[in-house]
Amino acid sequence: MTEPIGIRHHPKEIRVKREEKALEVDFEDGRTFRFPAEFLRVESPSAEVQGHGSDKKIVPGRRHVAITGVEAVGNYAIRIRFDDLHDTGIYSWDKLYELGENQDEIWQTYLEALDSLGLSRDP
Repeated sequence: MTEPIGIRHHPKEIRVKREEKALEVDFEDGRTFRFPAEFLRVESPSAEVQGHGSDKKIVPGRRHVAITGVEAVGNYAIRIRFDDLHDTGIYSWDKLYELGENQDEIWQTYLEALDSLGLSRDP
């Protein structure tokens, strides 16, 4: 089987933790990342969230969002469905790994952006 060009990280196991509203991903290199659903939703790689170019949208009010499903996209990514009906983000293995490695910094930047815009995590 041919690897997609540029894919460096591969998951060994993916678990949806419905009650905890989280996704856990074990990678082949031994790293495991736990992602709250809210984090994955507000950092969705979809055009709706990331915009076109440098126009990233800050998504407020997703504190209670849950994951309703995960489906494979080829052998390089997953699509996550959320209970707010968002399902257009395709999370490549490398994107998930990057989000995991930088989760604290990304989350802090998001919280600061919410605050500066007078927005809330609550619906």
